[in-house]
Amino acid sequence: MKRITFCLFILLIFNSSITYAREYHVSVKGADTNDGSASKPFRTISAAVRYAYPGDTVTVHAGTYREWVNPVRGGESDTKRIVYRAAPGEKAEIKGSEILTGWKKEKEGVWKVVIPNTFFGNYNPYQDSVFGDWFDRIGRLHHTGEIFLNGKSLYEKETLAKVINPVPDTIIKDTQGSVYTWYCESDQNTTTIWANFQKFNPNKELVEISTRRTCIYPDKPGINFITIGGFHISQAATQWAAPTAEQIGMISTNWNKCWIIENNIISDSKCSGITLGKERGTGHNVWSSDKANVNNDGNIHYIEVTFRTIRNGWNKEHIGSHIVRNNTIFNCEQTGICGSMGAAFSTVENNHIYNIWTKRQFSGAEIGGIKFHAAVDTYIRKNRIHDCGRGMWLDWMAQGTRLSSNLMYNNDLEDIFFEVDHGPFIVDNNILLSPVGISTMSEGGAYLQNLITGSVNAWPDLNRFTPYFLPHSTDIAGLTTVFGGDDRLYNNVFVGVGDKANTN
Repeated sequence: MKRITFCLFILLIFNSSITYAREYHVSVKGADTNDGSASKPFRTISAAVRYAYPGDTVTVHAGTYREWVNPVRGGESDTKRIVYRAAPGEKAEIKGSEILTGWKKEKEGVWKVVIPNTFFGNYNPYQDSVFGDWFDRIGRLHHTGEIFLNGKSLYEKETLAKVINPVPDTIIKDTQGSVYTWYCESDQNTTTIWANFQKFNPNKELVEISTRRTCIYPDKPGINFITIGGFHISQAATQWAAPTAEQIGMISTNWNKCWIIENNIISDSKCSGITLGKERGTGHNVWSSDKANVNNDGNIHYIEVTFRTIRNGWNKEHIGSHIVRNNTIFNCEQTGICGSMGAAFSTVENNHIYNIWTKRQFSGAEIGGIKFHAAVDTYIRKNRIHDCGRGMWLDWMAQGTRLSSNLMYNNDLEDIFFEVDHGPFIVDNNILLSPVGISTMSEGGAYLQNLITGSVNAWPDLNRFTPYFLPHSTDIAGLTTVFGGDDRLYNNVFVGVGDKANTN
């Protein structure tokens, strides 16, 4: 009898230690007062967020969800993640926009709507402008908001006259689309938008305006082991993601680790699609906001930010190690994927990235299909990147980085740009078909078995000291300039007449 009692006691302890994973359901036909079961789903993903614990899955069924998903907790390990996924075979959309109706016709093609500012809640993108370190506004204001007609973004203008009488932009590829324009004014109580919809009546079409900063973003660190899978994500009013700033795209990891972002369709971000980047506490646009040290250049400010991130726990144990795979990303005006330091130790593979920086209404030094700072031990492979300004830009501290088996073409600046990196890094088995295949202001690269049809440009940078690390870590070993020349090229195939080498 004692033996039976003892066995029952052990069994009770064992069973009490088991955590049973739950699946919560979300449906546009549900209600947030439901329990999240398959028969009584929640109405919003945000409601499910409050209930999800490590090991749980949130399954989102077909429909459009206009909300900011702000995870309040993460998983514990790769085997106890919190998974947010679209239901298999169903189209679940998360949008940073709202539908806008009530347009009044001003004249042929031009319509006007007056919106109470209460419509926007605590954030009005038509009172906020794109701003940040290394951002070039090209002499005018750009709001973070966007107007969409049947899913296609219109072109913001700086005056009402340019909406009434739009002039086609013959420099960009979308010349025909550039005559669909908008302009806004906002005061304490209302926001007024004028838009030229050409032949369309906006009250009979789908017109949406960006109203949220992001679609999926935890507003605090410590939210690790999250999976985001299978969604259509679009139309957020994202801000410029400088490497010296908090970087928030439509999906953003914040200062966390071990996210998996897979099988999503991500489009129409004002700035960036996915960000794996820095948080705000170690500095936010420190160069632009530094009034006391105006003689310090951006280089010094980023070095200071790098040391602050290290003191804030930037290492393999706490930050990075993300997987970004099988996503389609397009129509973003800064980057498809970017990350300052937070992309370290990550794998980025099998993504299709295109139409990045195609409207060309603003510019800056942080634009590309993929733009990473400090891609330490990051593996970037089998991505297809085209119709961008730069295909891939690895800026500062690419060490232990490998670019393998990527296909890049029709990028009008270059396919790959390495800026002030000390290596070692590997570029192997890529197909580079743009007019400029590789530009490198770096050293320590091994270029192996690539097919390159464009030019290759290399030059030193003797004016900027940038960090390099102890192997496979973020512990800084030292800082030095780029002398250039310390590269290795083996078994590459160069096609074309070739141009005179750039030796700046």
